[in-house]
Amino acid sequence: MNFVDNAFILICAALVMFMTPGLALFYGGLVRSKNVLATIMQSFIMLGLVSVLWAVVGYTLAFGTDIGGLIGGLDFAFLDGVGMDNAGSPAENLPHLTFMIFQCMFAVITPALISGAFAERMKFPGFLVFSALWLLLVYAPMCHWVWGGGWLDEMGALDFAGGAVVHMSSGAAALCCAILIGKRKGHGSQAFIPHNLPMTILGAGILWFGWFGFNAGSALAADGLAASAFVATHLATAAAAMSWIVAEWVHGGKPTTLGAASGAVAGLVAITPAAGFVSPMAALVLGLGAGVICYGGIILKNKLGYDDALDVVGIHGLGGTYGALATGVLATIGAEGLLLGNGHQLWVQFVSVVATWAFCFAMTFVIFKVVDATVGLKADDAAQDKGMDIAEHSETGYQW
Repeated sequence: MNFVDNAFILICAALVMFMTPGLALFYGGLVRSKNVLATIMQSFIMLGLVSVLWAVVGYTLAFGTDIGGLIGGLDFAFLDGVGMDNAGSPAENLPHLTFMIFQCMFAVITPALISGAFAERMKFPGFLVFSALWLLLVYAPMCHWVWGGGWLDEMGALDFAGGAVVHMSSGAAALCCAILIGKRKGHGSQAFIPHNLPMTILGAGILWFGWFGFNAGSALAADGLAASAFVATHLATAAAAMSWIVAEWVHGGKPTTLGAASGAVAGLVAITPAAGFVSPMAALVLGLGAGVICYGGIILKNKLGYDDALDVVGIHGLGGTYGALATGVLATIGAEGLLLGNGHQLWVQFVSVVATWAFCFAMTFVIFKVVDATVGLKADDAAQDKGMDIAEHSETGYQW
């Protein structure tokens, strides 16, 4: 066990935890003022719900003894055997509790990401049930497949910090939810204008800050790989913010603050699977592509007409997919991609993308239908008119 590594990963876990309140602010600023608290709540409450589920059963399903490459066993249920030493820890240099809580923070933010797709129209009780089931039936298996010794891990899929586990999974779920729950009342006939873009910019800044824990921490040691992942993360994000506003400038006539924030998040998403596998300059190139591609995804959403309220599919789904495939091309650190003559790695990445989208979309479909039929998910028109803050929480975000 390494005490320096332990301190570093605990700090990184705290940074990743901070990302979820950052996401709450990012999403909260993008909705109408009558829905700000309900939207923030859908992210913030994941710190409570997911943390409890992770400790009880989620962690063991993700990192317990492999069962057929599909799921972990119940070795660590109720954190049995997860202690202050490294016994049983997937990272031998870390106390088992440190590894567990670092992974917990990834689990917390992933279902929170999905909430942007159905913002302003999902009932809170149904949301809680949906999120709990999704964590256990979608996130935990995906985490095991990629990081827990499952079949994608065995196949050699590269996902340094969560391109598939976090972003493609939430993007596929977001697309499914946006289609199934239907559009917000007034969608297409009235403008849904973000009520507080300064809040959104603050949230984006917190996400950028916390993402260093997300990606650099995934090295699981305070070493050169962590430094490389940190630099790659920053350069890709900076490049994506710039390429997004340039694309927006050319296409729409003016650059926007929302575009800069969205571009930064797109860069963060796209570099996530690649952060520990690509050089800083390759990361910069990857980021330039991310800004343009994800901006294109937003335009495509408008043409297709589904109501992904806060662009989860275009940024997290598409950005994660692009990043995973780009990793198969640009990988030069600890793995060889297409640039070094290894075309097989790109094929493996492609298989991982298809498997992630298919599994997460299908399972989300089943979970959504079951919860909607039992608890109910979509708020009625009267509640949407009143605003979800009042309808679901009897609160208002602002006193005028």
